[in-house]
Amino acid sequence: MGLDKTVASAAEAVADITAGASLAVGGFGLCGIPGTLIDALWQRGVDDLRIVSNNCGVDDWGLGLLLAAGQISRMTSSYVGENKEFARQYLSGELEVELVPQGTLAERLRAGGSGIPAFYTPAGTGTQVGEGGLPWRYAADGTVAVASPPKETREFGGRPHLLEEGITTDFALVRATVGDRHGNLVFRSSARNFNPLAAMAGRITVAEVDHLVEPGELDPDEVHLPGVFVQRVVRVTPGDPAAERRVERRTVRQEGDA
Repeated sequence: MGLDKTVASAAEAVADITAGASLAVGGFGLCGIPGTLIDALWQRGVDDLRIVSNNCGVDDWGLGLLLAAGQISRMTSSYVGENKEFARQYLSGELEVELVPQGTLAERLRAGGSGIPAFYTPAGTGTQVGEGGLPWRYAADGTVAVASPPKETREFGGRPHLLEEGITTDFALVRATVGDRHGNLVFRSSARNFNPLAAMAGRITVAEVDHLVEPGELDPDEVHLPGVFVQRVVRVTPGDPAAERRVERRTVRQEGDA
């Protein structure tokens, strides 16, 4: 691949993602999600996707679109509380779910992207995270069909620690506010969240960017993720409804409140 990593459209950027592929997807709630790329996958209808993402969007937006269409078979997440369809599919045995402590999930992605196969952490010791038995998949009758296995434990400094494996995926989908043709990315404020970590974990990383600039325009000190981790860059079309920034839970002050 040449240094110019731009592709013409989101559809072209995800054209080789096939059924059964694993994907790391950036974002936290609806903040910083790669909505244009998710929409392109949704329109393609590719299924049996194994997704690693902090959460699964909401019922009608973000990864929730893929979930509602039956395109996701497995989720590795830390928070799933905003999606009723997620809960329905999980409890009915349609969806396999691996719940991971949020900091552990972040470090598993970073470790995988850094070539670190595994690491020890105290998070989850003394719970089903370490001891095993968390329901990964339910059967149709409500019994546990697949449960999490126990994790290897080792003591450091007098405290037990769990062995956690790094995560790598076939693809990663992320969103940045600015990117250049070499794949160097800048994220805006809290939209930085899981995006750099997801990008590191993907063998092929696709970034959608709001603003595409030429190589050399970005100050190296401003770059949050170097282009070595990015293989494809797509500029978001201004006004594209798939790239809309929605609020996950809109809360406003009621009239008369102090």
